[in-house]
Amino acid sequence: MPVHNTDIAAQLNRMADLLEIEDANPFRVRAYRNAARTVKGLSRPVPDLIKQKEDLTALPGIGQDLADKITQIVSQKTFTELKEIQARLPSELPRLMEIEHLGPKRVKQLYQELGISTIKELKAAARAKKIRTIQGFGKKLEHAVLNGLEQMTSESGRILLSEAEERAAPLLAHMKKAQDIDRIKLAGSFRRRKETVGDLDLLICSDTPEKVIKHFTAYADIKKIISRGETLCRAVLSSGLHVDLRVLAPDAYAAGLHHFTGSKAHNIALRKRAVKKNLKINEYGIFKGKKQISVSHEKQIYEILDLAFVVPELREHTGEIKAAEQDRLPRLIQLQDIQGDLHVHTTETDGLAGLEEMVQTAQDMGYKYLAITDHSVQVRIANGMDIPRLEKQIETIDALNDRLENFRVLKGVEVDIRADGSLDLPDDILKKLDLRVCSIHFSHHLSRKKQTERIIKAMENPFFNILGHPTGRLINRRKPYAVDLEKIMAAAKENGCFLELNAQPDRLDLNDDACRLARDMNVKIAVSSDAHDTGGLSHLRRGIDQARRGWLEPADVINTYSCEDLIRMMTRR
Repeated sequence: MPVHNTDIAAQLNRMADLLEIEDANPFRVRAYRNAARTVKGLSRPVPDLIKQKEDLTALPGIGQDLADKITQIVSQKTFTELKEIQARLPSELPRLMEIEHLGPKRVKQLYQELGISTIKELKAAARAKKIRTIQGFGKKLEHAVLNGLEQMTSESGRILLSEAEERAAPLLAHMKKAQDIDRIKLAGSFRRRKETVGDLDLLICSDTPEKVIKHFTAYADIKKIISRGETLCRAVLSSGLHVDLRVLAPDAYAAGLHHFTGSKAHNIALRKRAVKKNLKINEYGIFKGKKQISVSHEKQIYEILDLAFVVPELREHTGEIKAAEQDRLPRLIQLQDIQGDLHVHTTETDGLAGLEEMVQTAQDMGYKYLAITDHSVQVRIANGMDIPRLEKQIETIDALNDRLENFRVLKGVEVDIRADGSLDLPDDILKKLDLRVCSIHFSHHLSRKKQTERIIKAMENPFFNILGHPTGRLINRRKPYAVDLEKIMAAAKENGCFLELNAQPDRLDLNDDACRLARDMNVKIAVSSDAHDTGGLSHLRRGIDQARRGWLEPADVINTYSCEDLIRMMTRR
């Protein structure tokens, strides 16, 4: 079975987790985390790099020792040092660290004092009120752990869209080699670009379904065939991801693609509309009585129903059908509308690539500008920038801009919002910058009222520009902190501030509903990658997917504007 980049990154992160629990050298832990981030952000599969004898040590944050371990993972699915540490510690301990509030020290306490090494044991201990007996825990933390366990249970079974893409890419490549295939498409929530995916719906147009299914069952990453029929085959990949392959005849493909793309609510609304026109729509086609109406493309389905075409990202039954009826659908933002990235880190803090390397990559991507926003002092885990270091970086960027043509590096910072609403750097240094991304990294657990007041107070600072990852969520790992987004957006509008749509695959923060709210309130958004290496810059496309689901047009997103206009927007009056 093939090894995916996600699998390699998971092994490296598991090693880092276990080392943290053992209280190992933090630099060693960070090396594994950095290597995992690099691998996860690669556009090419690591096994392909190894097969083509490319030098892994040329990748950011990967020396010879880590390159050897990665090579071992590809060949053996694990590596020696990980097996050794797993022999000393239960292998499920890192899963406990996925629960908010449970860092390595607390997980170690739970293991040593209560013998807890699994999610099941943790849940039982919390329900039995045993966790509060450990020094430094208490009732409040015990309750928070129970909430975290409930969230883990409720969100299990769905994976990040980015991981689904990685699993899907080699499967698609394999299926495209099959004979007699006319069209091939992934449908479902994957095609609608939802932030998480439960399974893959693979639709293939072919007159020879038996050949297609035979080719599918030969895919090396299939762990189990659940069922197999004449035109349908259900399987489970080695990762546990389910795949439904459907082979559709040419005259049914367009209707089938529409039906299996969903959403269910959107399809039901269209079926009701069809009934009013004495039509019937299902996965096999459109029918008037017993006669099938020929459609070769989804657009024809909407035309027959007197609707403008609705792109997959909007098919959630949240007003898109009425807008299509009135020809008022938004002209959704596209990746090519973006002129620059406004949230990027370098090796000055926790990035894996240097300033000039990030700039060159941004230029290669066709951008006109790039904001360097390394962390401020309070984010100690990221070796945050103090005033002297930030002043030196400002000088470096000024010198670099003197050499660049038709491109500008924007001087920025990701400054922390303290619990009292003040910013982590003084105004004297903040005013020397082109823009400031202001974020919360600590004190997530304030009440909704206090968290909202904290952010609004920060927005009153004249050097506050963009609220970074506004709700602090980590998909499938950490809930958003309690905050009144509508009040935050009203304050942003009043103070001339903006909200970020952070495009990191496990953040995608703001979510689609919040993007829609911002649009309705006329609050503009910055879609930013939060890149920590050159590969991370490509994450911005995932933010564009989310922005489209949130009905955003180019004018709603500040980094579609020219550099001159953007700078004016960053200057508060």
